[in-house]
Amino acid sequence: MKFIKTLGFSVFSDDLSLIPTQNIRCKVINTISPNSYGITSKDEEFDRALKSSDFLVLDGVYFAFASLLLQRSNIRRNQGPDVFFHFIKRLNEQHGKAFFLGSSEENLKKIKNRAHLEYPNITIEYFSPPFKDVFSKTDNSIMIGKINSFQPDVLFIGMTCPKQEKWAISFRDKVNAGLAICIGNVFDWYAGTQKPIHPFWFKIRMGWLVRIFLRPEVFKRNIGNQMLFFWHVILIFLKIKKYDKRSYNWSW
Repeated sequence: MKFIKTLGFSVFSDDLSLIPTQNIRCKVINTISPNSYGITSKDEEFDRALKSSDFLVLDGVYFAFASLLLQRSNIRRNQGPDVFFHFIKRLNEQHGKAFFLGSSEENLKKIKNRAHLEYPNITIEYFSPPFKDVFSKTDNSIMIGKINSFQPDVLFIGMTCPKQEKWAISFRDKVNAGLAICIGNVFDWYAGTQKPIHPFWFKIRMGWLVRIFLRPEVFKRNIGNQMLFFWHVILIFLKIKKYDKRSYNWSW
């Protein structure tokens, strides 16, 4: 499998078919983007969660700007919707089991109903956790119990960034699933509660522009994190700033 290291992160840059769905220990797929990079600069737990992921893939192609400029190497596009549809199609071929954790009860029912029509060979279960910033021990115990009683091949997690990534890494060793995949906004797209972006825009690497028009409030909220990413990359390229991979610290 091919991984490309940039800015202290090891990003998966290969075909998703190489990732197994059945393991002795649950493997976690998380995504990284300019926005999530910016969050890691202020959230050490989130930084550790992304760096501890078994497979870290692109969520928005522009994080590859760092590897192109600094390592002269592109990162393969495996964005959230790509990851979701790849694995749900594989599960359908394998007559597998999928568990959806996150979102509302209404959304989860829509996801299950649509998936039953499009992927009839998959057995599906779901659970809507309470909407809160921090889960209690009881909350976590209930979620893990629901998942493990079902024993899914793939656990799809949609609890917003960075909560979902932290949760997946924290409970990776307690979850009885082959893969745990954090895909966030894909839940809303697939349920139909948010307008999806046509694959064409992702193909030409302009999905971010369409997203600005569809959800300008998200762009305004994340613009600071995104600008921090590009600023750091430019500073490193100009050798004004450097990154110590051994200590995971920045220095001037």
